[in-house]
Amino acid sequence: MVETEEAVGSDLRSVAASVSAQARTFLTTTAEVASGAAPEAAIPLLLLATSDLLAVGARLGAMMDVVPDQRFEPDAGPETDLDPLREGLARLLDGLDDYPEIEDPVLGAVVGQASVSGDIACIAEALAKGLQHYDSGQELEALWWWQFSYLSLWGERAASALRVLQLVLAHLRLDVEDDVAAEAEYDALHS
Repeated sequence: MVETEEAVGSDLRSVAASVSAQARTFLTTTAEVASGAAPEAAIPLLLLATSDLLAVGARLGAMMDVVPDQRFEPDAGPETDLDPLREGLARLLDGLDDYPEIEDPVLGAVVGQASVSGDIACIAEALAKGLQHYDSGQELEALWWWQFSYLSLWGERAASALRVLQLVLAHLRLDVEDDVAAEAEYDALHS
């Protein structure tokens, strides 16, 4: 069965709307976390927002290459100022923010430095640029940008941040004194 150009366009618009909604959710959640409104929920909220975004990104990576109508990317307008987001997250994650990572495990074992706050800001910048295209009616351009930047930048940054966030959460929840763990286990079994 051959899909018509209209059906393909409709499918791409549907994907673009889905990515747009998830991008907005990610940006809203990370801005709220960076504001420091609920520091005790920061790690779980960032973990959820990043993992949800990666699910949308995986769809972008798995689908056919999006080819925009125009050869050159139209100007999306001024870049979003993400310094407040980066700085707010860095303050909130002080002591947990920086981490070592293998830069490209496929090509070698070169270890570099990264930060969760930098990763989240990088992701936010790419998503915001796509939203500028989307909000100006350039859905296909937005989808191309999100797919390209997922494959070239934010997918990797999100995967790295997700791993660190999950490990931090595991340490926070599992690294407890033996007597505290035994008491919690006893309480769980007898409630």
